[in-house]
Amino acid sequence: MDRWRGRVALVTGASVGIGAVIAKELVRHGMKVVGCARDVEKIQKLSAECQSAGHSGVLVPYKCDLTNEEEILSMFAAIKEQHKGVDVCINNAGLAHPESLLNGKTSGWKNMLDVNVLALCICTREAYQSMKERNVDDGHIININSMSGHRVISSADVHFYSSTKYAVTALTEGLRQELREANTHIRATSISPGVVETEFAPRLYRDNADKAAGAYTKFKSLEAIDVANSVTYALSAPPHVQIGDILMRPVEQAS
Repeated sequence: MDRWRGRVALVTGASVGIGAVIAKELVRHGMKVVGCARDVEKIQKLSAECQSAGHSGVLVPYKCDLTNEEEILSMFAAIKEQHKGVDVCINNAGLAHPESLLNGKTSGWKNMLDVNVLALCICTREAYQSMKERNVDDGHIININSMSGHRVISSADVHFYSSTKYAVTALTEGLRQELREANTHIRATSISPGVVETEFAPRLYRDNADKAAGAYTKFKSLEAIDVANSVTYALSAPPHVQIGDILMRPVEQAS
C-alpha cells in the first residue's frame, strides 16, 4: 500500500458499516480519503477517531445524496478544487428494500436502482474523467458488489436487490473492457461478500425486528474489516496485476 500513500480515494456510503471501515483502513495506510454519505456527522466522528489514533492519512467528510446527480457532480468538483482529483474510487454505497417482484413498490425499486446502479456508474465515470485529465494511469475503481450478484436465493425480499447486484457484476466487467480499449492501466475490481454483520439487515427489515435480529445469528458472519482487507489486497497487487473478482462468504454460509 506504500505507493498509495498521500493519494486521494473516494469512498461512498462511508458513514457506517463496510464503507466506514474501508475509509478508516485507507486512512491508516496514509491515503487522503473523501468519505461521502447523507449522514455526514457520523463521518465527522470517524474522522476525529482517525486523527486521534494518529493515522498518517486523513478522512475528509462530504455530505452527498447519491440519488441526486447534481450533488455527485458538485462533490467531484469540490474534490478537484481542494484535492486535485480522485485516484481511487470505492463504490461502496448500496441498499435493499424488501420489495418483491409481484407486489413490490415502484419507489423502492427506483431507489435501489438509483443508489446501487446509477450512482455507481456516475461516480465511476467522474472518477475516470478525473484520472484521465490528470494523466493518472494507475488508478483503481473498486465496486463493492454482493454474492447476490452471482446467484439468486429463494427470498422474494431480495430478488430486485439481486438484479441490481447482477448489474454491478456486468458493469465491472464492461468497465474493465472499456479501460483496456482506452489503453490505460487503470484497474477495475468487483468484491462480492456474502453475509456481513452491518446495519444492512436492520435497515432491510426495519419493519420486522425479529427478522432483522435473526439475520446474523445462524452462523458466524463476515465482519466489515474482512471486506476492507479485500479492498487493500486488491489495491496492493502489483500494477501489472488486476484482481477482477473477489467472492467471499462466511465458511458456514450455504448459499
